[in-house]
Amino acid sequence: MAQEDFHAMAASLPDPFRLLLRENATSTNDELRLLAEAGAREGQILLAENQSAGRGRRGTAWFSSGGESLAFSILLRPQEPKALWPRLALASGLALAEAFGKIGVEALIKWPNDVWLQQRKVAGILVESGKDFVIIGIGINVNTLKFPPEVALSATSLQLAAGQPFSRADVLAAVIHQLPQRWAQIGNDFETLLEGVRLRCALTGHHVSLQTSSGQKTGWIEGISPGGELILRTTEGLETLMQADEIRFMPL
Repeated sequence: MAQEDFHAMAASLPDPFRLLLRENATSTNDELRLLAEAGAREGQILLAENQSAGRGRRGTAWFSSGGESLAFSILLRPQEPKALWPRLALASGLALAEAFGKIGVEALIKWPNDVWLQQRKVAGILVESGKDFVIIGIGINVNTLKFPPEVALSATSLQLAAGQPFSRADVLAAVIHQLPQRWAQIGNDFETLLEGVRLRCALTGHHVSLQTSSGQKTGWIEGISPGGELILRTTEGLETLMQADEIRFMPL
């Protein structure tokens, strides 16, 4: 896809969004952070065709195939208290799943910040905050058909799931138009946001193993708490989790 396709799409973005397109970047989150610290306005989007140091949560590498995927970051300057900013991960995940639904691909949320198609990861979200701003990094596998061996069994793309290619510019536009509605709900309307998350939660009702700050745990996922935490039932009872990694389905 030529850069002209993105430029044409950018003209239709709602305020305050503006698109900055780069052929190469180390990490869109890192480079947008520099722009934020220099005074860039809310709504700045930085999209890179190629990332040399893209990453996910916990510093894990993010595979991004040039010309086939989307790797971009968005600058926000939220009015809500900083303690609520982590909720933007859930809000963004829900918005992505809803945007994919609007282009004909039904997706689920793998709490807290991945989007799944057929139990495989199609998109990831990385939320990082600064003194008075938040950067939301998003990676979407759009038309990728082959993945590196280390993620080949756990990743998928919109094209693989739907059996047809998608315009990356159209996918980006669908996402950007959906995000503000959900971002606006991290404060007083958080319960409405959670209703949407619960409807699309891929983990609820499943027996899983996961890694927490206190070690590995195994149990049944009973849902999402009023605060957005994951509710896990173990042999010792119910507990809520703020963070968890390496969440895997377990055989019954």
